Amino acid sequence: MNVDDTIKILLKGAADHTAIDDIKEKLKKVEQENRPMRIKLGLDPSAPDIHLGHAVVLRKMKQLQDLGHEVIIIIGDFTGMIGDPTGKSKTRKQLTREEVEANSKTYQEQIFKILDKEKTKVRYNSEWLGKMNFRDVIELSAKCTVARILERDDFKKRYENGQAISVHEFFYPLMQAYDSVAIKADIEFGGTDQTFNVLMGRTIQKDYGQEPQITLFMPLLEGIDGVDKMSKSLGNYIGIYEDANTMYTKVMKIPDNMIIKYYELCTDIHPDDINKIKERLKAGENPRDIKMELAKEITKLYHTEEEANKAEQNFKTAFQKQEAPEDTPEIFVENGAENISNNLLEAILSTGKYKSKGEIKRLFNQGAVKINSERVTDVTTVKTIEDNTIIQIGKGNFYKIRTK
Repeated sequence: MNVDDTIKILLKGAADHTAIDDIKEKLKKVEQENRPMRIKLGLDPSAPDIHLGHAVVLRKMKQLQDLGHEVIIIIGDFTGMIGDPTGKSKTRKQLTREEVEANSKTYQEQIFKILDKEKTKVRYNSEWLGKMNFRDVIELSAKCTVARILERDDFKKRYENGQAISVHEFFYPLMQAYDSVAIKADIEFGGTDQTFNVLMGRTIQKDYGQEPQITLFMPLLEGIDGVDKMSKSLGNYIGIYEDANTMYTKVMKIPDNMIIKYYELCTDIHPDDINKIKERLKAGENPRDIKMELAKEITKLYHTEEEANKAEQNFKTAFQKQEAPEDTPEIFVENGAENISNNLLEAILSTGKYKSKGEIKRLFNQGAVKINSERVTDVTTVKTIEDNTIIQIGKGNFYKIRTK
C-alpha cells in the first residue's frame, strides 16, 4: 500500500497526531530501509479488563499490522509497580510484583483477541529499566525540568491544591519515554489522556541521539449512553469477551449520533467506505438499519460470522417481532415455595443484568415485565410459575423459567 493510503488508514478516527509531512517522511524512510515501522504501545497492567473503549488503540494497531508493520507491546511490569499517575488526584497504590505478573498474563490473553500474536512482539520494560544503575537514573532525570513535569495537568492541579506528589511519580513519564529509546520506536500510540507521556518520548529520544517517534492519539470512546467515557463501573461498556447476542444488542443501544464514531473507532472498515455510510445517513436512510450493520460488523470482530448472523436474527426476533429467540437463556426458580415472588426476583437477579431486587421490582411496577405475554405490574401477585414460562423484561430481554 502506498504512503497516502497508509496515512488515510492511520488517521481514521484519530484525535491528534504528528504533522502529516513528518508522518510521510517517517513512512518513506522505513520503506527506504526496507523494514516495517516499529509501532509502540505501552500497557500499565493495573486494570486487565478490556472493553471496546480500551480496544480503540489496539484496533488501529491491528490495521497497521495487517499492512505489514511491526507491533511492539510493552508491558509496564516495572512502571506498573509505580502506578501511572495520569488523571489521578492522589498517589496511586504501588502494585506488588505478584499483582503485576498476574495482570500482565490476563492482559496478553485479551490483547490477542484483537492483535495477531504471530506478528506482535511483547516486551517487559523491566528488561531495561530494571538494569539501570543510579548514574543512569540521574542521567535520565537530567533530561527534564521540574517546570516541564508540572505542565502536566494532574501534577499541576495537585501542586496548586497543596496535595502531595511523591518524587517517584515524576519518574513515570520519564520511564515510559525511555521505553521508546529502548525499542527505537518509530511511532507511539496512545489515548488523548496519554498526550504528555507520549510526547515526552519524542523529547527523550532526541536527547539520546535517536530520531523522534511520530505520535498518534485516539479519542476516548463514549459508552452506549453516548455521554460518559466507556466504563465498566458506569455500566455503559461493551466487553470484548461478552457473548455475541449481548454485544450486538448493546451496540444497537448507542445513540444515532454515535454511529459514525463507532464505525471509525471500533471497526476495520476503510475510511472511504465510512464516507459512503455518512452519505447514506445524510440522504435520510434509517439510522437503525445502518446501526444493525455496525452491530454485526463489531460482533464479527470478536466472534464468528455465524455467531454474528445468529445474534442479528435474535435481535430481529426479540426487538422487532417481540418474540423470544430460540436460544433464550434459562433461569431457575424454586416453585411451590411460600415466597415464590422473592424466588423469582432472585432468579432474575442471578442473570447479572440488574443491580438489585429493588431495581427489578421497579421494572415490574413500571409495567416493563411480561410473563407469557401478560403484563405483570406487581411481583407479589405471582403465586405459581410453570416450567418453560417465558418472562420478558423491557423491550428485548427474554428468559425461559425452569422450575425446580
